[in-house]
Amino acid sequence: MKKISSSKLLLVFSTIGLLIYSVIYACSDNGDWGWAFDSNFTPETFVDKSYAPLFLSSDVFYGIGFDQEHNTRFNDEIVADWSAYLKGSMNEKDVKFFLIDSSAADVIKLNSFLVSKKSNPTVTKWSKKINLKDKKVSSFIVFLENAQSLEKVSVNNDYWSYEPQKVIYFKDVNRVKNIEKKYETTTDLFLKNRYWLLTIKANFYSNNKQSAALFFNKTETTVAKNTLYYRALSYLAGLEYRNKNYAKANYLYAQVFDKCPPLRVVAAYSFHPQEQLDWNQSLKLAKNNDEKVALWAIQGYYNNEEQAIQKIYELNPKSEHLDYLLTRLINKQENKIDKSFKDQTVLQNKNRIKDSITKSAVQIVGAIAKSNATAKPHLWNIAAGYLETLSGNFAQADQDFTIAESKMPKTVLAINQLRLLRFVNKLSKIDKINSSNEKTILSDLNWLYFELPKENIENFRYENAVSWSKNYLSTLYKSQKNAVMAELFSKDSNFYDNAVNVDSMKSFLLKNNKSIIENIGSKIYDLNLSDINNYQAVIATYQNKIPEAIAFMKQTDSLQNVVFYGNPFNGRIKDCHDCEHAERQKKKYTQIEFLTTIKAMQDKINSQEDIYDNAILLGNAFYNITHFGNARIFYEGNIIGYGSSPYSFKEKTKVMITNCNVAKMYYLKALDAATNDEQKAKCNYLLAKCERNEFYNKKYYAVTDWWQIEDDKVNFLAWNGFKNLKESYSKTKYYQDVIAECGYFNTYINQ
Repeated sequence: MKKISSSKLLLVFSTIGLLIYSVIYACSDNGDWGWAFDSNFTPETFVDKSYAPLFLSSDVFYGIGFDQEHNTRFNDEIVADWSAYLKGSMNEKDVKFFLIDSSAADVIKLNSFLVSKKSNPTVTKWSKKINLKDKKVSSFIVFLENAQSLEKVSVNNDYWSYEPQKVIYFKDVNRVKNIEKKYETTTDLFLKNRYWLLTIKANFYSNNKQSAALFFNKTETTVAKNTLYYRALSYLAGLEYRNKNYAKANYLYAQVFDKCPPLRVVAAYSFHPQEQLDWNQSLKLAKNNDEKVALWAIQGYYNNEEQAIQKIYELNPKSEHLDYLLTRLINKQENKIDKSFKDQTVLQNKNRIKDSITKSAVQIVGAIAKSNATAKPHLWNIAAGYLETLSGNFAQADQDFTIAESKMPKTVLAINQLRLLRFVNKLSKIDKINSSNEKTILSDLNWLYFELPKENIENFRYENAVSWSKNYLSTLYKSQKNAVMAELFSKDSNFYDNAVNVDSMKSFLLKNNKSIIENIGSKIYDLNLSDINNYQAVIATYQNKIPEAIAFMKQTDSLQNVVFYGNPFNGRIKDCHDCEHAERQKKKYTQIEFLTTIKAMQDKINSQEDIYDNAILLGNAFYNITHFGNARIFYEGNIIGYGSSPYSFKEKTKVMITNCNVAKMYYLKALDAATNDEQKAKCNYLLAKCERNEFYNKKYYAVTDWWQIEDDKVNFLAWNGFKNLKESYSKTKYYQDVIAECGYFNTYINQ
């Protein structure tokens, strides 16, 4: 598997050790694009981005899959901190080089100089940029050298492995002691804080891991509660988990989750109560409500958002943890909805949605929203309104949205989120479309279908509302017997099977005075008059109504000039769709030329002119436009569809494109007109191909289930054409050609 590489942070700021001495392994597609099509509620709208990986996801973490920032999570913060510390002594570019981009070699050689005072080429190079005599610069180099010594055990470069990784210990006891001594002796508070964390890490990766906990407990009260503190605390949590002190481990991870946003993913992943007893003990360890809130914040991620929300609200209604849990709760409710819109009426659909929504969730969110006690009441009002919409309480939803609008920040995402949910509520009120209520949704439909795709608002989920609204309107129009409008908003695969529908759609598309909503429907519809005329031309051709087909084909604009890949009038011994396409064509036929040539040949037959040649060519033409021939391109289109197998098409089309009756009719006509054995031999063989295809149609293509197909005990069937060819025309050259090319026939005559 591909190894994922990342920039090494020389200060060993990886958090791999937090995860109970293991590396996170998996393959991820790094994305949750599917949620945009399943949801109307965008969690990114109001929730801090530090919670983003914890949004509801089908993957391990939303948007990222597995966490892959073990070595890089704090890079930006560390570069910023050291740059500020070294300001005036070293520029940020060089600071970043040493922290992230450099090899260990430069640091080792510079540190060697600081110890021995003996110059080397590396010193010469860097002396032009930095003052190694500067106290802060030299302290920086010394710190880096100590930090780098831990890299071989703390920095992970192989995330893509399913095999357990061998634990490597840091065995340089003197180094561990030296790092701790640096902590004890330095008076520089900035350096002291970093040597403190480095001491914990050095002990953590040593053979005596428990010494990390002892050092932490001894010095904890002297350390500021900053990022470094909570990073150290996460190591302590890992130690507790290793020692099977699950209650304590989860308690510590909860504190990390609460106070250090960059580590929320790590804390959440590592938080796992083994049983209810562990969970109860973790709660008992909590010293105050904030610590209890933190525990419930992670517990809700894994188990029950509804319960966690209730508990957190009771403890601290202002907690921001409530917000991300709310988004998960809403998205879960959405996820329960059947998106198929299989109902015959919109009322049935709304009732089915209502029945799928958890009533207690609606009550809890609504009650909290009414309290106005949360840190972001507008979020709760919007969520409450949306749940009311899904529950069929449209008036209450309107009230909730109005309250939300008065409180919420006027960000692009927030404004569009509110408008989207208001639209969903607005459309959901409509049980029968008329000129009055359609006016209420016209501007929103234009916005949803045409404006939003151009705006490309990051993270905004609106695609689900697009598909839902189309299905909703289509169902409304269908119930009101308006087949055309129903088709415009949601295509029915059987719509064009009805000739009345075909004519009605063509009349509609030609209509000049369309209403606003009719214009919207025609704009979102991806078929045009050319597609319909082409469809009619194809259908007429298979019905052998060639004058009609020509008339329709002439109205297809550029489609009539589509060129066949192979010669549609060729009749081959062996069917090979792609082989014929690869051959050089003396004459390239367009669709319209194909039809006009057929018409000319039919006219000659009707005039009793060269019946054999024209009939055999017509048989080939109608054979080639079946699935078995070289001209499948003729029937493929935006209405009929595309596919290399008959099973790619609906039943009616499948029957049409596998039927060789018209070809068979012309081959029989050619046989009647044949004047010599060579011609008769050819006709019989081509008729045998039609017989074979008819057998295939009945045995394979007509079944709806592969299990219906029985094993054929007879491998080589005696088609009538084969019999006639063998019995009557074995002395012809064509007979020998068939033997040479057709293995099936060769086996048949020799079995």
